[in-house]
Amino acid sequence: MSEVDPRLQPRIDAFITYLRVERQLSVHTRDNYQRHLGEACRLLQADGLEEWAQLSAAAVRRLVVRLHRHGQQAPRSIATKMSALRSFLDYLVQQGVLQANPARGISTPKQGRPLPKNLDVDQVYQLLNLPQSSDPLAVRDRAIMELFYSSGLRLSELVALNVDDLDRHERQLRVIGKGNKERVVPVGRLALEWIDKWLQLRPQWIQAGETAMFVSQQKRRLSCRTIQQRLAAWGQRQQLAPHVHPHKLRHSFATHLLESSGDLRAVQELLGHANLGTTQIYTHLDFQHLAEVYDQAHPRARRRPDDEGADDTPDEA
Repeated sequence: MSEVDPRLQPRIDAFITYLRVERQLSVHTRDNYQRHLGEACRLLQADGLEEWAQLSAAAVRRLVVRLHRHGQQAPRSIATKMSALRSFLDYLVQQGVLQANPARGISTPKQGRPLPKNLDVDQVYQLLNLPQSSDPLAVRDRAIMELFYSSGLRLSELVALNVDDLDRHERQLRVIGKGNKERVVPVGRLALEWIDKWLQLRPQWIQAGETAMFVSQQKRRLSCRTIQQRLAAWGQRQQLAPHVHPHKLRHSFATHLLESSGDLRAVQELLGHANLGTTQIYTHLDFQHLAEVYDQAHPRARRRPDDEGADDTPDEA
């Protein structure tokens, strides 16, 4: 695979720095931007691009056609790559490199919106019913899986957890989510029980001053990749047919909680979604029906007579 042209790479590097310093995006998100922009850039330079200031809408359109025609990129992957490119080009407009974003208004191949598959309750119990063991790895992994299912964390959120983020007395966990936004989520009884078991074993696995909640045998904070591999391995060991990964446990948490409570707004808050529409994608329930129930039932959603003519502009989130 060819390298990115040295004339094009510095602007990408500056953008990644901007994402880290100004927008405070996670390492995982920045790596994804770096990868998508690198792939797009190599195709654009093969099409003759030498300077970002030369980039035209026609060149961007040819990029989309090339990705789609080769059949190597699924529609969702193309859309993700184009989203990264649009954000980068918006940045170049801000920097005065481009007068306008040539990727704006260019459509990508239509994609379906399949719902992520979740584990049913019996499958979750099968996964979490690990054989009793004093093996620190098994205890740590059970604590991780219990916490994913108990609190609906994203993988990056769990990796970033520190010991001080847990409030045992209140059974709450402080989580730093997307966009560096903080939220507090409840921790279930079993999750707390297994976290306590792990914390009793953790001192023999850490170096002085280590703050990470979950660490590896190498005495370092666990990586996203390691957790993904461990969950997949436990899924096979527990003889589950579906592939087990962190987001499947997060989706199972949301689905089971929503099926039991019907409270879409609460699930939105627990998941850390900025808008309700995102939460709806992760559920199997009828969003429109639930939104109507909420608007009719919630005291602050119902319009009062003295609200007539009031400003309908929503408050800042």
